[in-house]
Amino acid sequence: MFILLESISTAEAAGSLLKSSAENIRTMLAKGTSSLASAVITELAESGRWDELNNRFFRTMAFGTGGLRGKTIGEVVTQAEAGPGRPDGRPEYACIGTNAMNDYNIARATRGLATYVRQWHERENRPGRPSIAISYDTRFFSREFADLAAKVMTELGCDALLFEGPRSTPELSFAVRYKNAAAGINITASHNPPGYNGYKVYFDDGGQVVAPHDQGIIDLVNAGDGTYEPLPEAQRGQVIKIGREIDEAYMERLEKLIVDPELFQLTPKLKTVFTPLHGVGGVIIVPMLHRLGVECWPVPSQMVPDGLFPTVKSPNPEYPEALKLGMELADVEKADLVQATDPDDDRMGVAARDASGKLVLLTGNQIGSLMVWYRLKRLFEKGILTEANREHAVVIKSLVTTDLQKEIALGFGVKCVETLTGFKYIGAKQRTYEEKLPSEIRDRYRNLSEEETREARLKDSLFFIFGGEESYGYNTGDFVRDKDGNAAVICFAEVAAYAASLGITVVTLLDRIYSEYGFYLERGESLTFEGAEGAAKIKKLVDSYAGNLPSEIEGAKVLSVLNYAIQDLYDSEGELIPKEAMIVFEIQGGWKVAVRPSGTEPKIKYYLYATEKPASGTFSVEELAATKQRVADGLEKLWQWLKADAVKRAA
Repeated sequence: MFILLESISTAEAAGSLLKSSAENIRTMLAKGTSSLASAVITELAESGRWDELNNRFFRTMAFGTGGLRGKTIGEVVTQAEAGPGRPDGRPEYACIGTNAMNDYNIARATRGLATYVRQWHERENRPGRPSIAISYDTRFFSREFADLAAKVMTELGCDALLFEGPRSTPELSFAVRYKNAAAGINITASHNPPGYNGYKVYFDDGGQVVAPHDQGIIDLVNAGDGTYEPLPEAQRGQVIKIGREIDEAYMERLEKLIVDPELFQLTPKLKTVFTPLHGVGGVIIVPMLHRLGVECWPVPSQMVPDGLFPTVKSPNPEYPEALKLGMELADVEKADLVQATDPDDDRMGVAARDASGKLVLLTGNQIGSLMVWYRLKRLFEKGILTEANREHAVVIKSLVTTDLQKEIALGFGVKCVETLTGFKYIGAKQRTYEEKLPSEIRDRYRNLSEEETREARLKDSLFFIFGGEESYGYNTGDFVRDKDGNAAVICFAEVAAYAASLGITVVTLLDRIYSEYGFYLERGESLTFEGAEGAAKIKKLVDSYAGNLPSEIEGAKVLSVLNYAIQDLYDSEGELIPKEAMIVFEIQGGWKVAVRPSGTEPKIKYYLYATEKPASGTFSVEELAATKQRVADGLEKLWQWLKADAVKRAA
């Protein structure tokens, strides 16, 4: 041990090891940590992998408003972590480090959450023991982390409602509400690469934690470590397995989201290829599509749960490569659509046929715009929405999502509310609308049918039509308070069935929407900076945009700047938008650029927006085609300028 500590001090003095890394390593070793941790640190130090030790120890992983997310497998896997070898290709043990997803950070987070939940439960004078629902995806270590979280919370006096097998993020949100749990945890890193995992926290409304609970939980988590004193046996909670009952109740509510079920009975039937990208999506989506009457062809190799995600470079449905096998199967089976969900099934990507029969990849903005337009149009046609009640309807989108969705909502006379990036803000709005209901409705709201809740919202509050983010996240129901890949798949299938009933494809339907509202095109790009050095670079870039505002971007004058980190800005309901590191530049021609650091990945993100309205009221086919090419070329030039400018700023 003495030789190891001496080696750490020498590396720190030489500048090879950051001061914060050295301090965190010494603290871990001083606590008499496990022999595994000592072996891992020793192995990395002896091989001179100071970069790897910096990435693992430069900070203690902060518990943020969304929970935790980080590496569970290091860039360098030590022999001690690898163990004897496993048939699934993962190391025997999770990555050792204070800045890694491992048992230490899972226990630390659960201790803080369980403590907060018990305190809140007592303040609210709620009967019995508080319960926390736990789900997990198919990633490496997800099941082990879920079991550990259940152990910690039961030993600290909370019941653990643990799913019997992998389930989706939206079903966890539903389960929290359905079982009246005090909170929920999902062990997932969503669409991140195989080496990542995460710990996502929900509160009693089924939404991700927001004020005032977020800061209370954060303070308790960050104030301690993974150690705790278990309560006496009589005061501990129980592990209660859940599963099929929740599945069926959830599917019954999903079915009610379909506006016109008869569209699925038309001949020929809608045919879709579906892939969960080795994740949890098949649990609900395949039986739901069959229940509705959609002919579904799952991608066999990608239906297999596998934390390596071996058939894709990244399990992210916004990447074309992730849909490649699905598109190949669609061509064989002559399917109309390809639909893909990410490993935790909260995002959905789509490829749809155009008028020539070619499969075309749609962006998250286009998918959401089609769903907004369809749902509003059909809800009015069905008489559910009327001129008399439309002031009680609402569409919600993030600030970085296409303005086309706002234009569509306003075109139907329906309010559109914009939030910061993150579905937790959309879920918080849903909670606000529920709280506006009369107490006699609110007290039994979760037990009401979809029709009853809709009637109540249209009378006394706001009926949530759709919530969307450009990053392939959508929600169409109030019984889930997060983005929902299950709902997205079936509701987009309904859009495709509607287009087919008109004798057109969804791509042609989208062009008709452009012709009516104008052409909107967006482009999302990002620059990735890994590890300790990368985190510093991202901060430097963000600070640079705030402190050195450009007067021109790609030759176009900057007309206005919104800095969401320092300005007091309000949404359309008059609510102050929380402060966040994001800057939006409006430039000549009605185009926009937004810049923000990612909250879940080591990236700085860029959002580019272009809009062109038809000169004569509507686009002809030729005019729209020419406009699409011209705008796409313009966004390419804009991105090349931004990328070159970022290199200068980072330097």
